[in-house]
Amino acid sequence: MATRHNHSEHSGDQLVDEAGKVLSDAGEQWTAMREDVFRALADQQRPASAYDIAEEVGNRRGKRVAANSVYRILDLFVRTNLANRIESANAYLANTHPGCRHDCVFMICDDCGQADHFDDDKLTNALREAGRAHGYANVSPVVELRGLCSDCAG
Repeated sequence: MATRHNHSEHSGDQLVDEAGKVLSDAGEQWTAMREDVFRALADQQRPASAYDIAEEVGNRRGKRVAANSVYRILDLFVRTNLANRIESANAYLANTHPGCRHDCVFMICDDCGQADHFDDDKLTNALREAGRAHGYANVSPVVELRGLCSDCAG
């Protein structure tokens, strides 16, 4: 059975404010560009690529934004737990509960691209332990399940 974590889900300006606080607490600056990238990511309904985010931020700013700059910011967001990377799609999702560290199990719809997640500490801890048993340290499980969401399947 999936383990439930006690964390607060945030949205809108509250999510952006919390993300800024978490990044600042991690010793990083919350710049206008980082805020713009986070807002664009948080506004996405599905996982988004760095190119999607760069285009959105560019439209908001009225000037072109380089995808390389967005990639660096997204990598920082992943390291500081403000965003999650969907490895199989090379895309990103805003973490709606920044500051809460745990490994998520992602479910991605092969038809519409919707992504959801749930927490299952038993599964992710078992994967982490299996990695350690094979001589790896600092194991970080990435678990993605692909299939059809209930809307597309039904």
